[in-house]
Amino acid sequence: MEFWTLLMQILLLLVTAFLMGVLAERLKQSPIIGYLLAGILIGPWVFNSDAISQLAELGVALLLFSIGLEFSFQRLKRMGAIALGGGTLQVCGTLTVFALGFLIFRPLGESLALGAMVALSSTAVVMRVLVGRAEIDSPRGRNALGILLLQDIAVVPLVIMVTMIGQGGSETPIYVAVMKTVFGAAGLVVLFYGLFYFLVPLLLKSKTVNASRDLIILLAIIAAIGSAWLAHFVGLSPALGAFIAGMMLAECEFAAQIRSDIGTIRTLFVTLFFTSIGMLAVPQWMLYHIHWIAAGLAVMIIGKVLIIYGIARLFGNPRTQALATGITLAQVGEFSFVLATAARGFSLVDENTFNWIVSVTIMSIFLSPYMVSHGDKMAQEIMRIISSKGARPVLPEDETASETSEQIIIIGFGPAGQNVAAGLLENGIKPSVLEMRPAMARIARENGLTVHMGDAGHEEVLLHSGLAGACLVVVTIPDPRSVRDIVKNIRRLSPGSTVIARSRYNRHTAEINKAGAHLTVDEEEIVGEQLAKHVIDCLQGRGDIHYSCACALGGLPEESF
Repeated sequence: MEFWTLLMQILLLLVTAFLMGVLAERLKQSPIIGYLLAGILIGPWVFNSDAISQLAELGVALLLFSIGLEFSFQRLKRMGAIALGGGTLQVCGTLTVFALGFLIFRPLGESLALGAMVALSSTAVVMRVLVGRAEIDSPRGRNALGILLLQDIAVVPLVIMVTMIGQGGSETPIYVAVMKTVFGAAGLVVLFYGLFYFLVPLLLKSKTVNASRDLIILLAIIAAIGSAWLAHFVGLSPALGAFIAGMMLAECEFAAQIRSDIGTIRTLFVTLFFTSIGMLAVPQWMLYHIHWIAAGLAVMIIGKVLIIYGIARLFGNPRTQALATGITLAQVGEFSFVLATAARGFSLVDENTFNWIVSVTIMSIFLSPYMVSHGDKMAQEIMRIISSKGARPVLPEDETASETSEQIIIIGFGPAGQNVAAGLLENGIKPSVLEMRPAMARIARENGLTVHMGDAGHEEVLLHSGLAGACLVVVTIPDPRSVRDIVKNIRRLSPGSTVIARSRYNRHTAEINKAGAHLTVDEEEIVGEQLAKHVIDCLQGRGDIHYSCACALGGLPEESF
């Protein structure tokens, strides 16, 4: 009977989450807001909240497993210093600053625990919004991703810290706990390396498993849930274990398929996770203490924005981009609830403080979709107000004197921009480059090109790059919305310049053209044309692919094409 009661409560939560999610979508907001509201509304009707919280913890693990599948070790290396150095500075710096602030009112142990909670941002919310807006490859998206991944890894030492403070232990239990974590994590890496580099790919390639679609899906679920269980078994965070497993499996050629296979079950558990967060809220307490919640929320957001802004500037980001990164990550994340629950269990925080941190966290998550969606615009507006109230800077004559009407500017020097530059150089044309990433700028300089550093989404940067004297501007950055905004600014600031733009997705081509691009290169269209060409070559027995396609199809004469 208890099982069916629990099932009824889960069903009630999911139905409410669905209805609130539909309402949020109708209002053009993130469904996560609807899930939180569902937990707040239905929480008093759910009696077995512990069981639901345990299911929700599995949801976080599955979420991080899928995130790990997106990013291999090689890609993490390419993310550069902002991931390791910037993320470490952000966690340590935010924890220290807020712990010192709390220390004015609270004991040292409680202050450290509260600082640790504020240090973490929401991977689930930020990633979901950035991916939904196709901005994960934008500069602030890469910055946010690097810092978030380090935060996810930092969850384990932070939990150990809160646990040790709560136990009031001596050096011996701290030493034992740290060594247990280190050896446990190392053991998981070795075990997962063998499993996901050799055994799982071997099983996926076998004819027996490939003969049944059900077996492939079942293997994907076993990999995701099993990695979380193994981490829990050795005393580590299930989320960290799932994330490590996902990263290992990302090297496998079946990573995309596995990510798709676990999508449905992940959605179920992640929804339960956010509703369980809403269940922690006490609406009456929140209404009675709304002034303290608002004050804490304001201090937390402003503090995290300033800290992350300073760190991003330290790693070479332009002011606007650094501020946009800070706004994107200026919330308290879902793992903070894990720390808050642990702190309450050890009586580090009393019930009022627990309700306060839960309320501030929920309100920050409510605001997060807006802040992530409008982070770039908010940063530009703030910087415009700070710097001469939006007035356009007047450049000295010597900055533009060398520019001629024959100048060509390439915006973005990733692989696409590098290919454009190589083609121009082969024809004796030397373009200039506008780039904000130091590594890409260094490559451009090594090729003998003039480089202007900065974010092309900002008017002052475009003008400083010599836009007024450019006859042709090539926009090669991948983020479609940024491309659209840059094209609009180019057409407004330099109407005489011809603009050729990149469109990563077909659905964005029309709006980039509408923004003023004279020619838009549609990646999906080109990929389709190339695929069709290679298919025809294969069927005719031409090209580098030598399969008996025509024979398998009964023979197709060349003239039929």
